Amino acid sequence: MAIKLRLADTAVDEDPAEAKEIIGELHADAAGALENLRDLARGIYPPLLADLGLTAALNAQARKSAVAVTVEADGIGRFGQDTEAAVYFCCLEALQNIAKYAQATSARICLQAQNGTLRFTVSDDGTGYDARHTPMGSGQRNMADRLAALGGRLEVRSAPRQGTRIAAELPSTSSGMQPR
Repeated sequence: MAIKLRLADTAVDEDPAEAKEIIGELHADAAGALENLRDLARGIYPPLLADLGLTAALNAQARKSAVAVTVEADGIGRFGQDTEAAVYFCCLEALQNIAKYAQATSARICLQAQNGTLRFTVSDDGTGYDARHTPMGSGQRNMADRLAALGGRLEVRSAPRQGTRIAAELPSTSSGMQPR
């Protein structure tokens, strides 16, 4: 934006029409930057997640997705803030990967809580890939690290033309795992 400002400043005297066009681009850039900042601020810990929990927060994100997403999370209740944040951001990362790479028409998030363990899967009907011969990408590595910090684990299953399935669980011994 700073470069465009300098260009507009130079063009204002020499080519007012060009300056006006650059200023229009700056307005769009500023609006985009503001939206990114708002998303980042919400990404730190979204108010909907804090107020209403995983199901509501994931359903809200599902409605925004470029791919049709179904969320199944009947009666999972609430968990500690760290646990809810880890699951939420892992699911969002998986949805972003689906939108970018999977060429999927649908995706499904399934949350289950049993005996103090929270499990979730994110699956799609996309192109898939050979997971046995493809190392984890940075998004999947971030998910695995986030879960490992809470004593959880991530499993990725994918095959060409069979979609991808991300599965994870957080054991009851992880900090903040107690239902609230």
